[in-house]
Amino acid sequence: MMNKLTLEDIDVRGKRVLMRVDFNVPQNDDGTVRDDSRIRAALQSVNYVREHGGKLILMSHLGRPKDPAKAETEEERQKIVDANAKFKMDPVADKLRELTSANVKKVDNLVGPDVDAAVEELQPGDIVLLENTRFHPGETKNDPELSKELAKLADVYVSDAFGSVHRAHASTAGVTEYVPQSAAGFLVAKEMAYFSKVLTAPERPLVAILGGAKVSDKIMVIENLLNLVDTLIIGGGMAYTFIKAQGYEVGSSLLEAEKVSVAKELMEKARRQNVQLLLPVDTLMADEFSNDANTKVADIDSIEVGWQGLDAGPRTVEAFVDAIKKARTVVWNGPVGVFEMEKFAGGTKAIAEALAESDVVSIIGGGDTAAAVNMFGLSDKMAHVSTGGGASLEMLEGKELPGLAALTNKE
Repeated sequence: MMNKLTLEDIDVRGKRVLMRVDFNVPQNDDGTVRDDSRIRAALQSVNYVREHGGKLILMSHLGRPKDPAKAETEEERQKIVDANAKFKMDPVADKLRELTSANVKKVDNLVGPDVDAAVEELQPGDIVLLENTRFHPGETKNDPELSKELAKLADVYVSDAFGSVHRAHASTAGVTEYVPQSAAGFLVAKEMAYFSKVLTAPERPLVAILGGAKVSDKIMVIENLLNLVDTLIIGGGMAYTFIKAQGYEVGSSLLEAEKVSVAKELMEKARRQNVQLLLPVDTLMADEFSNDANTKVADIDSIEVGWQGLDAGPRTVEAFVDAIKKARTVVWNGPVGVFEMEKFAGGTKAIAEALAESDVVSIIGGGDTAAAVNMFGLSDKMAHVSTGGGASLEMLEGKELPGLAALTNKE
């Protein structure tokens, strides 16, 4: 996984560097940038190219714009065009100028004569920001013609959008087939290094914590991790399917009834693999899905009809934290309760605090888990907080990610 070229392996002086970044930022109602964390995260690679005399062309998706060509009437088409206006990259360009003090030129297309002209005029240290990649219908189809057009802009391609490397799109994978060199930026290189270590040579004991809503989202991850970990902790909404598989009733808790047999098989596999499987022994349950709900703690054999488990109970939290204290490496993907509601954030917060206070190598798998750790103000206490929820999950499944596989191998 780590035999790929990185940005530091390439002499970028005087070269046109086409970099795929993740500027898919949260927006205010008027389209302005509400949270610039993802832009800041890319600055190490952006500034490296500028400081080393490269000519930088940046591209990213933003939001989920619809394709006007799919409209059946002119009125419908115009509505889509108007709605897509908030996904233009202009506010991102403004924020980029503010953060870099660079000469940033925003172009209104992804490819075409105006893009070619802007790139032709690029000076070392300057930046051209292309329009939202998803405005072009060829992006998500990984269209070879679009990939070739993008490749014509560049001497070197750099991938620094880990949140998109699990997608085989033109800007993440297709373009690499037509440029001389493709390398990982600093963000992507760091992600590869951490996940590679976990998957091939972790410091042990290795503990994985899996939470979130659905077992079905994590089956492949559990399957793969049972071959790797010493202890597997399962919490969150998905735990109630495992509780049902143990023969207990779960009240109104989240349940994937069709996955109970799969949960039984996974529990059996854990036994065969001699992996310690930690499941909840008690739960904080509520009489409705609300921060104002009535709550009480129940053992897992006593969840009442009409009540739903929304967080790990105190004995469960104690067991989970104890396992973390004994670990050397911990991978965490998915909260163990409805952390967005203060009443049900206790379990997730206790895990975050245990990781923050220990000297384990802690790898937080993006998405909701990263959001929770951020909310508790503990991100900087973790060894690594992944920038890609879906990509980190697929790494843990043992899948080959198209946007990483496409990068140039080191000699």
